[in-house]
Amino acid sequence: MTIRPLHDHVVVEPIFSKKAMTKGGILLPDTAQEKPLEGKVVAVGSGHRGKNGRLTSPSVKAGDRVVYAKWSGSEVKVAEKDYLIIRESDILGVVEGDGKVSVRTKSEATGTVAATHDHDHIHDSGCCDD
Repeated sequence: MTIRPLHDHVVVEPIFSKKAMTKGGILLPDTAQEKPLEGKVVAVGSGHRGKNGRLTSPSVKAGDRVVYAKWSGSEVKVAEKDYLIIRESDILGVVEGDGKVSVRTKSEATGTVAATHDHDHIHDSGCCDD
């Protein structure tokens, strides 16, 4: 059994990290590990239709190693294998070569923690009393 994505969707097989141990030597169970942000493209849809009605071909192809946004897509299981179906626009880039990829969100990279607020604006340091 296979899965064929429609339109601008892409089927990605997540690449799980083999490393399951912290720097301090603590062994992490599968449930505590970060969700993968890298995967191998398994299948690609036909593309996206623009406002003019023209079909735009996808930029990725089966076999590409890609990096995608953290909370993108829908997880599916086909024939006991886990896949992720995402929009092509959620793919951040194609990895070329065999090097190791390390993906972090902006808050992880800067060491800041995102706060939850009940009003609509982006928070910078000192922007309001929260």
